[in-house]
Amino acid sequence: MTIRGALLVLLLFVMAGCAALPIPGGAGGNLPPVMSMDELKQPYSKIGRIQVTRKVYFTDYAIPPQLHEWATQALREEAGKLNADAVILPEVTSRQIDIVVFPAFPATEYRATGVAIKFSK
Repeated sequence: MTIRGALLVLLLFVMAGCAALPIPGGAGGNLPPVMSMDELKQPYSKIGRIQVTRKVYFTDYAIPPQLHEWATQALREEAGKLNADAVILPEVTSRQIDIVVFPAFPATEYRATGVAIKFSK
């Protein structure tokens, strides 16, 4: 394979988009809810902090990011893996990053964080 061919393959992978997009109607039926502190009416213990990252590249800007939906679903899925009863203190942050390839292009990294909890019985 020539260098030109290798660059073409790399460009195709980049343009295909590498961001994790939410799957509408995905496995959300039995996942723990994201709750506000006001909704907590019973004692609980913290299992741990959850953090999920999503990178949006230049080709993904045509798709609305729907950040709140993505963050909620991602946190619920990670809490489900920990057998948590709920997620509290959800937060979404973002930062601009630069991808260094020729030509260089911008990307944004979104980070969803929360705390997985288990209700005391």
